[in-house]
Amino acid sequence: MAQATATVTLKGNPVTLVGNDVAVGQSAPDCTLVANDLSEFKLSSLKGKKVILSVVPSLDTAVCDLQTKRFNKEATALGSDVVVLTISMDLPFAQKRWCGAAGVDRVKTLSDHREAAFGKAYGVLISGGPLSRILARAIFVVDAKGVLRYKQIVPEITTEPKYEEALAALKKL
Repeated sequence: MAQATATVTLKGNPVTLVGNDVAVGQSAPDCTLVANDLSEFKLSSLKGKKVILSVVPSLDTAVCDLQTKRFNKEATALGSDVVVLTISMDLPFAQKRWCGAAGVDRVKTLSDHREAAFGKAYGVLISGGPLSRILARAIFVVDAKGVLRYKQIVPEITTEPKYEEALAALKKL
């Protein structure tokens, strides 16, 4: 498996990302994830919509909680042609429980736990160390034609992403 080129740290310690190094301007890779009801969800099913892919290590951590709640709040003003997804390795049951407890109803959570297909396709799968087989924090924006228009892999996993930058990229579409 290819090693992604992004440099990411966990509390200052480097982690290794594996998978494809996707680039802005290319077609967004398609992959199959697991929805909260255990059904399969293909990213390609969203063609025709603008999409924010908010990637988090685990919803049960403080920064991931903040990130998902922030996008849930933002989603109300983004319009019906925008879909916001939060993708993690959390099991669908845990995602569903977390959404209910947090009152998150505008963001759709999807799990990559089965095959790490998303992590590999987007180059955000952590390999080795204490977070092995977890996804690095990232945001991707995909246009209605399925083209990747924005990419942000957060350099330090314990910090929040640059929300305004991602939202500005979306609003340009």
